[in-house]
Amino acid sequence: MPRWECAIEGDDRQFDRVEELIVHQSVEHDRIECKVCGAVVPDGYFAIKHAFDEHSRAEYVRAYDASAAEVRRREQIKESVESAANMNEVIERLEGDA
Repeated sequence: MPRWECAIEGDDRQFDRVEELIVHQSVEHDRIECKVCGAVVPDGYFAIKHAFDEHSRAEYVRAYDASAAEVRRREQIKESVESAANMNEVIERLEGDA
């Protein structure tokens, strides 16, 4: 079973389940401001999801001075998480923490 690593600001905590990772990132790390639109979102998966669902690649590259490789890496992370995660569980758990 793959381990999911947080990797936010050097946080190397690993999780057996991707849902645990997403909840960890959402509640244990500060929210960040999107450099494209100013929206404040949880760091990690939700920040990546916001960037690629709400903005074009070009907007992301300009705002974050990102390389094509950095864009592809984040797109791969988003795809991996979304193919493995039970987002209903994540939402239920996050709403329980509210």
